[in-house]
Amino acid sequence: MSQSFAMLLKSFAGDFTYAERMIESFHRFNRDNVTLYTVVPNVDLALFAPLGSDTVILIAEEEFSKHLVASAVHGMRAGYINQEIVKLAFWEKGLADNYLCVDSDAEFIRDFRVQDFMYDEQTPYSVLVEDKELEVEPTYYRQYWQSREAELRHIADLIGWTSPVIRTCHGHTVLSAKVLQSFVEDFLNPRGWDYKDALAEAPYEFSWYNIWMQFATPIDIHAREPWFKVFHHEGQHLEYLMRGITTPDIARGYLGIIVNSNYSRDLGLMSTSATKPESIARYLSYGELASVLTSKLRDTARRRLRRHAE
Repeated sequence: MSQSFAMLLKSFAGDFTYAERMIESFHRFNRDNVTLYTVVPNVDLALFAPLGSDTVILIAEEEFSKHLVASAVHGMRAGYINQEIVKLAFWEKGLADNYLCVDSDAEFIRDFRVQDFMYDEQTPYSVLVEDKELEVEPTYYRQYWQSREAELRHIADLIGWTSPVIRTCHGHTVLSAKVLQSFVEDFLNPRGWDYKDALAEAPYEFSWYNIWMQFATPIDIHAREPWFKVFHHEGQHLEYLMRGITTPDIARGYLGIIVNSNYSRDLGLMSTSATKPESIARYLSYGELASVLTSKLRDTARRRLRRHAE
């Protein structure tokens, strides 16, 4: 029997430590016994088996095999495209009418309930933003923004969405089976496309969903800002650390935190319980850390000398 709301995690062995942390936080803060469906390759089921429970249900990725690809699409490796396909195709299992897609590198930091994600029993909230704060960052703008903006405009053009304003999200939104069924029946099927064909045009699964939702309006749209604070690059994370913004501070506005593993993987698993010095040290070499400490001690000494002089 289909549930009104559930969560979906697509993972694999390479992300096991991230998934383990995410699932631990899911259990700790899950106040409504929400179900988390965890999709992993069949070869990884034994590894993930200890994470299964009454509310964490494991599913083999191969159950979506009719949609999956075996080679790169749009310059993206098959594994990356297949995790996008699983998110778009999960509704076909009939397990949930609406499902929040969570990534392995997410971590919940406070209690969550179904009402956080659902406007009413059948209608989800939709994360729709313009990401202006990312557009103004020079490095992000050069490396990601311009190409992403062109890809999103291409999606809009293919769908026929002519609005000059494109609102979408990077992930961690609730996908509606009604919207996805409409996308398949009214957009993909008439073109003879499968999910992979849409992603071959632009590999942004959430933007295909969001732009189609705004264009076709299969459901009422109730927009919200993101539920997760995402640190897209190390500059954003370091800024929070240097300003002394703690996890309890972030929890006032967000349900969870994501330190993007695309850039932080080499730094190891980031812990929300780590102290400020411990977290900052992950980003610094021993020489840089010594320099920071020396500068800190020097500034402290100067302040004390000024106080004595007064």
